Amino acid sequence: MLVRPYLRASTDDQDAGRARDQLKAFAAERGLKVAAWYNENESGTKLQRPELFRLLADSQPGDVILIEQVDRLSRLTAADWEKLKAEIAARHVRVVALDLPTSWMMATANADPFTSRMFEAINGMLLDMLAAIGRKDYDDRRRRQAQGQARAKAEGVYRGRKEDVKRNAGIVTMLADGKSWSAIQDVTGCSRATIAKLAKRAAA
Repeated sequence: MLVRPYLRASTDDQDAGRARDQLKAFAAERGLKVAAWYNENESGTKLQRPELFRLLADSQPGDVILIEQVDRLSRLTAADWEKLKAEIAARHVRVVALDLPTSWMMATANADPFTSRMFEAINGMLLDMLAAIGRKDYDDRRRRQAQGQARAKAEGVYRGRKEDVKRNAGIVTMLADGKSWSAIQDVTGCSRATIAKLAKRAAA
């Protein structure tokens, strides 16, 4: 059994690898072999995440997707969550989350078939519930943020998010030098969406 830890943060200025030590310790305690690490700076509301789908493409039947929390995997709409679940099921991989103790049993091959099926059913329901909570939390925060911005604009005190001018200038320079997007991501830790935006701006 191989474990494939998936680490995600929503924005470039957040540390996607923050939970790496926790996931590494979880695997070590159970004698599980880590096949590869997958770090991503993309919103959990997006279905198309390059590192997540690279993980799924790399996976073999029986592998484990190891995550810190269910919302690292999904803050998706109900329809997109169903699509992701179908892809996971098609790959015959299991999801183990540190915040879902009932899923920990999925990281062992010692359970008898009946117990495994029972826990798979329980975990399926719990994953659905936590994914729905993750999406609701996202929608609630977005609504509060929009309300706060509207109030600040009405009061004439709203200021947009500050751009990392130095980092972005470096990205533009690397693009001009012919560096690949993957190489730029490795150096800066930014998302492909950020690179695309800057490439479009530079070409304008």
